[in-house]
Amino acid sequence: MSALQLFNSRSRRKQRFAPLEPGHARVYSCGPTVYSPQHIGNLRSCVFADLLKRALLAEGLRVTHVINITDVGHLSDDADAGDDKMERAARESGRRASEIAAEFSAQWNRDRRALNCLEPEVLCRATEHISEQIEMIRRIEAQGACYRIADGIYFDIASFPRYAELARLPLEAQRGSARMQEAVPGKRHPADFALWKFAQPGVQRQQEWDSDWGRGFPGWHIECSAMSTRYLGEQFDIHTGGVEHLPVHHSNELAQSETALGVHPWVQFWMHHDWIVFGGEKLSKSRGGAPLLQDLQRAGVPPLAYRYFLLQAHYRKQQHWGPEAIEAAARGYRRLLAQSQPLRAARGEAAAAAEARLAPWREDFRAAVRDDLNAPRALALAARAAREESLSAAERCALLEEFDRWLGLDLLAAPAAPTEPAALDAGAAAEAAQIEAQLAEREAARKRRDFAAADRIRDELAAGGIVIEDTPAGPVWRRR
Repeated sequence: MSALQLFNSRSRRKQRFAPLEPGHARVYSCGPTVYSPQHIGNLRSCVFADLLKRALLAEGLRVTHVINITDVGHLSDDADAGDDKMERAARESGRRASEIAAEFSAQWNRDRRALNCLEPEVLCRATEHISEQIEMIRRIEAQGACYRIADGIYFDIASFPRYAELARLPLEAQRGSARMQEAVPGKRHPADFALWKFAQPGVQRQQEWDSDWGRGFPGWHIECSAMSTRYLGEQFDIHTGGVEHLPVHHSNELAQSETALGVHPWVQFWMHHDWIVFGGEKLSKSRGGAPLLQDLQRAGVPPLAYRYFLLQAHYRKQQHWGPEAIEAAARGYRRLLAQSQPLRAARGEAAAAAEARLAPWREDFRAAVRDDLNAPRALALAARAAREESLSAAERCALLEEFDRWLGLDLLAAPAAPTEPAALDAGAAAEAAQIEAQLAEREAARKRRDFAAADRIRDELAAGGIVIEDTPAGPVWRRR
């Protein structure tokens, strides 16, 4: 594959990426709503956007990456009803909304950096861009694309014929179910959405502003349109987010932006990652119980082992979370670090004479990245390179150093032996070491094609209650 191919949610296919401005890629990512801690499911969006940015940099492009922080206007109901999540958190805790936003923004930033995510060029807050949001609503109003009801100013989707295209929305079916109309009396269509919400008499709010239409606060969707346009221009290259953004948030952003700006397409590529799921349901703050990155760290799982876990699945696939899955990922990461450790002494040694030998490895890795950020394939190549005995230590080191610029696992810098999970006592650690030794023996048998010996080792482990899973990055084990 000769060029970077990315899956465009709008066209539903992979397309060759070429930036609007030669040599410069402009990317906007929907960031966190900071009313509570960001859990491990939220962090998938950070790693996904980071892999995208690293891929663009690997193509020799300058990248302007903008991430927003939502600290006002995100309601608890997609139907523009319910509480503002920030206001509710402030009311329930007795704190200032700004204090809550600052606390959880800092936590999200710490976790993002712990996962080796590159810094965005712009990190913007909704509350600091109210004037831009008001100006965009004015432009929508000038096009006759919004209307006023008792609750606020609403975008009229009937004014935008392409509204259903991005998410393939069944708009007529929504008319048959008037749930969203009942939630906000006066809406012309269930999918019409708030641009500006009015302050309600007798309701105490900490965050509201004066506007052309009265005192109130912005709708969630207008925030992203205004901030992305402010920093990336009226048309830009890529917009990222989770699949849950497709039917509401991103469809609304697209409609109001193309209406206000008079452009089409507003964004060239829409890219969406799927969920982290547990027990068949999405990990979410609203359901509770989703672990934080700090919870993993307290259990002895280093943050980059969680990044390794995320790299084991393609961003467009659901990824199943569970204790066994993260333990297996932590073992796989420890194994890869252990294989990398002896190579560190060769760092910096010239391997120019081996260019012809390294070229196929580099091309395979580049092809994996260019194939819509195929992280599982790239991770498997790195694991193979680390243990490839036909390559010298200097050659393997050179490959891992290059591969890790995209993987972001600190393979040649992280501590070689991250701590075992806290629940693992000395006896269990010794047993784990024995299992790891048997796994290594099984891998050696498979490599020399002695499958009878490999099967015998698998059967011995199975008899002891150990299940082996052969993954693209190598075998991992867990207790049955």
